[in-house]
Amino acid sequence: MRSTDETRDRIRQRLEAIAAGGRVDKPAPSWDRVDQAESGPDPGDGDPGLRAPEWLTDQAAPARSRLAPGRRGVVALAAVALVAAVIGVVFAWRDRPVAQAVQPVTVVSTDSPGQPGDAPTPAPAPADPVAASPPAELVISVVGLVRTAGLVHLPAGARIADALAAAGGAREGADLLGLNLAQRLNDGDQILVGLAPRDGAPVAVGSATIGAGPAAAGPARPPDPAAPGRVNLNTASEAELDGLPGVGPVTAAAIAAWRQANGRFTDIEQLGEVDGIGPARLEKLRALVTV
Repeated sequence: MRSTDETRDRIRQRLEAIAAGGRVDKPAPSWDRVDQAESGPDPGDGDPGLRAPEWLTDQAAPARSRLAPGRRGVVALAAVALVAAVIGVVFAWRDRPVAQAVQPVTVVSTDSPGQPGDAPTPAPAPADPVAASPPAELVISVVGLVRTAGLVHLPAGARIADALAAAGGAREGADLLGLNLAQRLNDGDQILVGLAPRDGAPVAVGSATIGAGPAAAGPARPPDPAAPGRVNLNTASEAELDGLPGVGPVTAAAIAAWRQANGRFTDIEQLGEVDGIGPARLEKLRALVTV
């Protein structure tokens, strides 16, 4: 009973001191000896016979309660930690390195564009194996003053002399001076053996070679128009015209009639206007006449 009254007095003094704004010295606490039989020994006290006053126990309780967060506090701390962990994972996932796909490289041509006027160079045409290789056999036409006029077959590399021999040789009075007997022949050539000029007589029809292709030593040249051996269409008589191969008395008279009606021949092509002379005959006479 006494202890309770003293405790109340102390509390009252403290309240008055707090209200007055002063400080009140605490009297030394008095420890009451209690009987060990009434209260059991305190595990935290050294002397089991001493017991702390009630006012000291009431002041120490709030400090201990502040250190214990309780179940709600533990749950709140766990929730905060979980949210922080989720945020950390999100940031780590967002900042991870990502492989970027490489775009394919476009190949750009460095060739300069051609000028507007430039034309592409055509590729060379393949050589014709038939045209490149010479024929194994030549077919030559031999006409005029020969024993057997017509086509003769000769091996490649044959000459005019070989063609005349294959045709049976030249007849008497044939003009052999107008022919180069050593000239090489090409497939399709024609050899015309004309009349040899008589002493004091004009040349009627001379000999000539009408080439179908280039000769081995070079292209065959037609006889010079001013050279002897050609018949002048403007000055020749009907007898001289009759001596031309393929021209008979009727055709010779037609040439003379055309000359009287139209005047002088100015071109050999005009010979095709004469009756009885077609393209084939004109082609044969082209190398034998002149204007």
